[in-house]
Amino acid sequence: MPLPRNKPGHSRRSVLTLMAAAGAAALGLRSGLSSAQDKQLPPVTDSDPTAKALGYTDDASKVDKSKFPSFKPGSKCANCTFFQGKAGDARGPCQIFPGKSVDANGWCASHSPKAK
Repeated sequence: MPLPRNKPGHSRRSVLTLMAAAGAAALGLRSGLSSAQDKQLPPVTDSDPTAKALGYTDDASKVDKSKFPSFKPGSKCANCTFFQGKAGDARGPCQIFPGKSVDANGWCASHSPKAK
């Protein structure tokens, strides 16, 4: 059985161009959804077992330095490698607390400073 011939206007190039455009549109939509979903993540609470274990607080200035001697002044979620929010975001997702958001001014014992 012979293969069907391409109809005018349906060249391989046009099909590949259409596929590339569809892929780019899908990526753009995905990144838009991701940032919208990040803003809707529930905040980490004091009752969260991981938060308790790591001494998470929404305000780094309130860290109990006797319990967490590793705390360094100026350390906060916004300057941690695990913080997935953008610069200037008040809250953002964190790799330590999947599916939840942390305060940019928060802190936990897993703090790892971003490379400068």
